[in-house]
Amino acid sequence: MSHAPPNDRIKANLQAQGHAVEVAEALLSLDADHFHFVRRVMKGDVPQSLMDELNAGLEVTQFHALSAILRIRGGYARPPSEATVGLLAEELALDPSRASRIAADLVDRGLLQRTVSQEDGRRSVLVPTDAAWALMEAFLDAKWQRTIRLFAQWSAEDIVTFARLFGRYTEGMREQYPAAAQG
Repeated sequence: MSHAPPNDRIKANLQAQGHAVEVAEALLSLDADHFHFVRRVMKGDVPQSLMDELNAGLEVTQFHALSAILRIRGGYARPPSEATVGLLAEELALDPSRASRIAADLVDRGLLQRTVSQEDGRRSVLVPTDAAWALMEAFLDAKWQRTIRLFAQWSAEDIVTFARLFGRYTEGMREQYPAAAQG
């Protein structure tokens, strides 16, 4: 039994649902571009490239852990709270022992300190050092320099339109693929 290539089958299904050929082709192209974008994000190409540019000496996992701690503390996509190894593990979708090893490495590198919780003196929390804040500021500066270069040839209208449409797309993704329930 022979099978048609998946894109041929999907394109035929889209057309059968009433989508024009150019729309079906555009959606397939978007799907391929989205795959490559997500793959680059998952592999850590963007942060690793910037960490290399900054000579930070961090691996992608270490960078993700450091940025996760800043998100936890700052309340990005969650209420602000003290960063514990447990929350770090949750944020990175790692087991607590792996998160603890990463945190210990960042402590050894002088990017984190373990301190006592202000909310519960029995609990240890992870606090970014001045060196961590400086690294993240340098990272953001370098990231924005590249972002501006990426959009340098785009018109203001194209940038605004892209941002609006990408926001609309990501909102649709949240609706169609809701996050797994935290339990």
